[in-house]
Amino acid sequence: MRNDTSSPKTNPTTDETVDATRARVRRVRRNRRAAWLGSGAVVAIGAIVGSGFALQSAAADQELRIAETTALAESTDRGIDQLTAAGGLLEAHAVKKAEDTLKAADDTIAKAKGKADATELASSVASLEDYTYLAPERVFELADQATKQVDDVTAKVKEFDRKAAEKAAAEKAAAEKAAAEKAAAEAAAAEEASASAAPSYPSGPANPSGAQATARDLMASMYGWGSDQFGCLVDLWNKESGWNVYAQNPYSGAYGIPQALPGDKMATAGADWATNAATQIKWGLGYIAGRYGTPCGAWSHSVSVGWY
Repeated sequence: MRNDTSSPKTNPTTDETVDATRARVRRVRRNRRAAWLGSGAVVAIGAIVGSGFALQSAAADQELRIAETTALAESTDRGIDQLTAAGGLLEAHAVKKAEDTLKAADDTIAKAKGKADATELASSVASLEDYTYLAPERVFELADQATKQVDDVTAKVKEFDRKAAEKAAAEKAAAEKAAAEKAAAEAAAAEEASASAAPSYPSGPANPSGAQATARDLMASMYGWGSDQFGCLVDLWNKESGWNVYAQNPYSGAYGIPQALPGDKMATAGADWATNAATQIKWGLGYIAGRYGTPCGAWSHSVSVGWY
């Protein structure tokens, strides 16, 4: 089923008509309520005079009012024609009915603005505002009509709000989905770029001599490392000792080309560890292989933290 989430449209002129009608009926209401209550009292008195009770004593008049009140209390199941016998009490009930209905209608019209067409309800309100000139039966009829229209307009307002909420929820979900997809795409692109980016390592001398040449030959024969690892080893030990067999750190006491700490650790590679470059290189290559895997691994660590 197609779900139409578009917001319902209302005619701006309809809202203007409703507003104008409401303004008019408010003026009528203020001017006529007092007149209505006064006319209700006259009708009640007229009913009493017309029936011959005007000549009764004050006590009889009081008894009549008590009887009318009792009759109204028992009139739940009676028709309008029977309620008419209550005279002024029936008219007072009509006033209450009209006022309550008009209040509910005004509230509904205000809530419907921009959401639902309340023109018919506003027309009924205008008619009901003339209750000061209407018979109670007509007041009740108009009040019932307005109440039904209030229910109809309220239902339309609720439907408008439901569709508006659905549209807002759909737009929010779409925005969140788009944001999530964008974030996922950016993360994937960053991961791909990181995986495809080759690390930059230093390259060794093309024609090394002395200790560096010895190291190149030993790393290939002992560990199978090629020229890609040789450049890292050259820069690593340049940084540590400058490839000097007798280099010693005055602060830590590290010694030799690989800067073993303490230097006599290199005795595991040969008794001449203090003076022989090859012995120091063998020990240093073993240390690198066991701790960092490769010379480039040791070099990356040294660049990161300053030592290896």
